[in-house]
Parts: sequence; structure tokens; C-alpha cells
Amino acid sequence: MDTHAHPPVTAALRLCLHALLVGLLALAAVRAVGDGTPHATAVVVVACLMAALYAAGALAPAVQPRTRAAALWLAALGAVWLALLVLSPDSLWVAFPLYFLQLHLLPTRWALPVVAATALAAIAGFVLHGQAVNPGTFIGPLLGAAVAVATVLGYEALFRESERRRELIEELMSTRAELAEAERTAGTLAERERLAREIHDTLAQGLSSIQLLLRAAERTLDADAPATTHVRRAREAAQDNLAEARRFVRALSPPDLENGSLAAALERLSSRTTGPGLTVQFAVSGTPVELPTPYEVALLRTAQSALANTVRHAGARRAEITLSFMDTSVSLDVVDDGRGFTPGLGPVAADQETGGFGLPAMRARARSLGGTLSVESAPGQGAAVALTLPLPIPDGRTGQDAA
Repeated sequence: MDTHAHPPVTAALRLCLHALLVGLLALAAVRAVGDGTPHATAVVVVACLMAALYAAGALAPAVQPRTRAAALWLAALGAVWLALLVLSPDSLWVAFPLYFLQLHLLPTRWALPVVAATALAAIAGFVLHGQAVNPGTFIGPLLGAAVAVATVLGYEALFRESERRRELIEELMSTRAELAEAERTAGTLAERERLAREIHDTLAQGLSSIQLLLRAAERTLDADAPATTHVRRAREAAQDNLAEARRFVRALSPPDLENGSLAAALERLSSRTTGPGLTVQFAVSGTPVELPTPYEVALLRTAQSALANTVRHAGARRAEITLSFMDTSVSLDVVDDGRGFTPGLGPVAADQETGGFGLPAMRARARSLGGTLSVESAPGQGAAVALTLPLPIPDGRTGQDAA
């Protein structure tokens, strides 16, 4: 019989069922011998045969719920029990453990008619042996069958509910682990970006200034002056360290920017972003120029944040990302035709609650690079997010380098 489909607690119930059936068979045999009935020997033999058949099926691996082997085993048990019922009225009580076996091993649509037939056979056996007929004659077997049906079906319902809860708990545990991993990844990326900004804003800028100052000092000195050699070496060291700092910044950039340009990363973002009925398009305007890594990170993160808001809140059918290169600035526009919102309410509150890349984070990025972020929206009129950053001035025109 099945030993794996249910929790270990059912082992005690199975043992009780085994003990009940064997005990009732022993009772019928003892009563037959004690009363000196004419068929006492036959009753003992048939009772032993039924006990042996029951033990064989209980130990057989092939006897599992809703299998052909189980149905055949129950049919054999039923036939032997009917023979015992003809010989001894005391075998009537064996019907009770048979109810549970039938309900457990047969499909419900077959188990219920078989249980009813077993109850009727028990009543008929009682009447066949000339016992006094009274309401208890009919109520006993029928009530036992009803109790067995209610018990087994109730237990099965509780077991299914327990399994659903177990699966839900496992799913929640798996989701919690995935969320924890996502948070760790997001924290790692955020720390990488923070380090990149710090290196860009402090070390790289300082080395760039030192390099330009040393170049200016080198120009004021005579070519043959002893100090000129030291100034040149200091300038070259600052230049080498500035290049190293720039490599650090590039190494700390988001993975989406590692294998291609910003435009390629935005193109991949637009193709990967999906939502119910949402189409995202990307376009480049103007002549692309090489941008410092912090600029590319800010533009990419702003596009990701704006599209995330579109997918979560806008219910839009169409969204467009436009990267525009102008003479003195670069801008990113993300426009959708969704339900829109009132600026200052809408998705801002939701982003603040979830701690995601919301509008406040976009504005902070824009301010850190001297740029501006504008948001235009109204209920029912879509939304437009525009980030504008001033292009860095080349080293030859200023003492600052945007790295």
C-alpha cells in the first residue's frame, strides 16, 4: 500500500487499520470455535486466508491508490469476505475496515458505490443468518459507511490544503531568496556606481587639474632648466594615473555598458522591456559623441527608471526613448501614451515606498552632473521624462576633465 503520498503521521492510522481488520477476523474465528458452529473450521480457514491476502497486499509495492493492482486486490479481499460472511455473521464487522481501504485505494467515483455495496452486503449477511431484524440492522452498517466516507474525504481535503500551504511556503521561501539575491545585486551595482562617481568627481578631476597645471608650469620654464625635467615627469605620472582612474571608472560601470555603446545599451533595454500590449522604440538624434562613464550611467539608469514606471503604473501602449546629441548638451527623453499622473503624486510615492530608481533618484543623478530633469504629465495624457546633461568641455579648453 502507499507509504509515501501522505505525511508520516498516517503511519499510526495504517497500523490501526491493520490491527482492526486482523482483530475482527480473529474475533470471527474465535466466536465460531467457541460457539461450536458447524462451519467453525471453514470460518477459521477463510479468516486466515483473508488475513494472509490482506498482509500480502499491504506489503506489495504495486498496490498503490488508483491503480489496477489495488482494484484487483480489493476485489479478491471482497470475494473472500463474502465467503466468510456466508459462513459467520460475526464477519459483518469486517466491513468497517474494508470501507476505509476502498475509499483510500479507489477513485472517489468508484469508491462510493463500492462502499454502498459493501454496506448492503453486510446487511444482507446479517439477515441471511436469521438474526433479529431491527432498525439497528440497517443503521449500523450504513452509519459506519457514512462515517468512513466523511472521515476519509475530510482527511483528503485537509491533506490537499496542507500540501497547498506547504507549496506556498516553499514558493515564498524561494521568492524571499530571489529577492535577497536581487537586493544584494542591486546593492553591489549601486556601490559600484557610487565608487565610480567618487573616483570621477574627486580623484580623476584632481589628477586632470594637476596635469593641466603642470603642463602650464612646463611651458613657463626653460627647456634646459633642471626643474623642467621634474615637472615633465610629474605631469606624465599624473597623466598615467588619470588614465588608470578612468579605467577604474569604466570597470565599475553597469554590465549593460560593458559590451557596447550607450546607444546599444538603450536599444537592448527597449527590446527587452515588455508589458501588456506595450511597444518600446528607440531612436538617436544628432551626431553621437563619446561620453564620460558617469554620463552614460546616469542616462542609462534614467531610461531604466522611466520605463519601469511606465510598465508598473502607466498602462501604456507605446513608449519612445530618444537620445539626442547637441552642440553643448546631451539629452534623454522617455515618452509614453499611458494614463499619466499629476507630477508630485503619481509614481513618485510608489517609488519612494519601494526604494527603487524613482524620480527623486533621477533628479539626484542629474544634479550630481550639473544637469536637469523635467517631468511633464497629466491624468489621461501620458508622461514625458527628459534628462539634459551639459557636455564636458575638452581638456584643452578648461582645467577640468569629465573623465
